[in-house]
Amino acid sequence: MISPVFAVHAYAQGVSRAELDAAKSALELRILEATADAALAQREAEIRQATREAERAALLARLPPGASRPLEGSVDTRQFGAAGLVRAFDLARSLALEVCGALPQDARTAVYDPATSAGITAARGVNDALLRLADELARRNKDMQAYIDAHTPPGAFGGTLAVALTVVPSVLRASADSASLFKTDVTAASLAYGEGARALFASALAEACPQRIAGLGSGYLGELDPVQHERLLGKLRSLATHRADYANRIATLQKLADGAKGDEKRDMAAVATAAGAVLKAVDAFIDSLRAGESGDKSPFANAARYLGYAQRTEGAALLDFDLRLEGMSVVKDNLFTGQKLRLSAIGLLWYRIHGPDGSLMLARTTRKMAPPLEVDLRGDMAGGAFWEGR
Repeated sequence: MISPVFAVHAYAQGVSRAELDAAKSALELRILEATADAALAQREAEIRQATREAERAALLARLPPGASRPLEGSVDTRQFGAAGLVRAFDLARSLALEVCGALPQDARTAVYDPATSAGITAARGVNDALLRLADELARRNKDMQAYIDAHTPPGAFGGTLAVALTVVPSVLRASADSASLFKTDVTAASLAYGEGARALFASALAEACPQRIAGLGSGYLGELDPVQHERLLGKLRSLATHRADYANRIATLQKLADGAKGDEKRDMAAVATAAGAVLKAVDAFIDSLRAGESGDKSPFANAARYLGYAQRTEGAALLDFDLRLEGMSVVKDNLFTGQKLRLSAIGLLWYRIHGPDGSLMLARTTRKMAPPLEVDLRGDMAGGAFWEGR
């Protein structure tokens, strides 16, 4: 619609209405064309901007920015964790050489292990109990036979009876203590070693200086050696023989008591009862040894095992140590150079050397780190000596 003011002005100039409408149409057409050109220019600008951003994103996807940092490496124990243990293995052997140089020159050394030491102590208790009970039964057999031979002499009867009655509690207590030596498992409490690190280091010691190592304290301790087993079995047979003789004399005494009367009968029955209590205690001890069984649940087999080890390490110094040994694998990824592997290790060792009497001979602390070794997964950067463990 043309404004009234414009129309009046146009009429005053002598412009017809047709000319006025034509001018109006031409003006509106120019406005529409200008609007369309602006919209098209805006769309073209947006397209160019989107194209530039897409090209930049594609370029960034192919190449890292010139001023950016390289892609971060990562510590990855899932892919190459065992590879780092190779460096830890070499480090353990190096530490073993150092410790070997500190061991006593004039004596052999055994690696201290709490479980093995407890086993040796218990085994000695079993051995002592076998000897003590055998001696006790041998003495009692003599007293019982003397009592039987004399039948009822007042002097001999009183003395023998007193011994028979007063020794029973001590024998019962000794048998109970000996029977309980192996009822609970003995475990070693220590720091959180890496898996197999202690056994690895002990083997490395034995490899580095075998002439100075008397025992490693764990693992195979000689349970298949028949000498110590037969020696302990002989002591058990001796106890069993004394036990059988004692049982026969108790039976003889009971027959005498059956034929006696009055106070004599009561006294004989009391002696037989006391002797029977001793016999039951000895039987309980023999049964607890489980001599007919094998494995860790048999105190007899364990005693033979630990007694043999104690004999081989007698008089040796003791090496007590704590070890933290870790291998490290660092995997580094790079777009251009690919994946690289670096291996390192750290070892923290503190150890003490004691005399058999517990005296401290030496105490040291040491730590080592293996220099990082780069392994090119595409080639042989590491030499053959590394791969073959030389």
